[in-house]
Amino acid sequence: MTEVGATLRSYRLGDWSVLDGFSVDEWATGGRGQVLAPWPNRLGDGRYEFNGRTAQAALDEPERSNAIHGTVRWLPWRLDAHVQNVVALVCAIHPTPGYPYSVSLRVEYRLGRDGLQVSSVATNTGTDTAPFGLGFHPYLRAAAGPIDGCVLRLPATQRLVLDDRGLPTGDARPVAGTEFDFTVGRTIGATSLDTAYQGLERDSDGRAWSSLEDPGSGRVVAQWVDERFSHLMCYTGDTLSNHDERRRGLAIEPMTCAPDALRSGRGLIVLEPGQHWEGTWGVQTR
Repeated sequence: MTEVGATLRSYRLGDWSVLDGFSVDEWATGGRGQVLAPWPNRLGDGRYEFNGRTAQAALDEPERSNAIHGTVRWLPWRLDAHVQNVVALVCAIHPTPGYPYSVSLRVEYRLGRDGLQVSSVATNTGTDTAPFGLGFHPYLRAAAGPIDGCVLRLPATQRLVLDDRGLPTGDARPVAGTEFDFTVGRTIGATSLDTAYQGLERDSDGRAWSSLEDPGSGRVVAQWVDERFSHLMCYTGDTLSNHDERRRGLAIEPMTCAPDALRSGRGLIVLEPGQHWEGTWGVQTR
């Protein structure tokens, strides 16, 4: 973990880098391992209105005129707990022109026999009702080389149609029979993804499971999200500025809401003063 952003910097099993992270003397390029709050993904024009109040966030994706991935990924977090297999960090989100609300966010990373579990608690510490969204940006790795030969399984039956700015048009389409369908698992090949998925199929515990498998080594990295995470963003990294990082890992991003949710309201969490929200996701290997 890192102090800045509570970022998941590295997760290794022996010589296997389960997540494509970064070293101690680097920073988190491409969003890798970052916590995305108080909104995940893109916010068109950085501008939105909630309960009669208008906010304007900085456009940190200027080429598309978007604000992207919230603010906490670049803020210092406070260490809240550190024992043998658990690290928890807390960030106080204070009112700003881009997000005029007060929210405390706690993220706990727990490593055990069932792999890595990431639990989050968001609390409205202010006096106003607050809109909120949360996401994470892990890049999964099953193979030492590119992801092209890996088998991807995604438990999603629908995708959101995105415009050329990466913003949802409002349409959701079934993935069945299209290049975006990975429900039964298939080789990624040359498929390029920067795709928002919804309609997640879940097991009896309410978990939706994704997986990436390397047929050569037999390694499988599986990711699950609980029922609080309604969307997944899947990104093959084809547009990363560093060409060496492209298609090296596959980002499967748990999200509590759709991209641009502060404007559309799609999946948006609404926290009343004093109200808590909790959600969990995790990674397992085999």
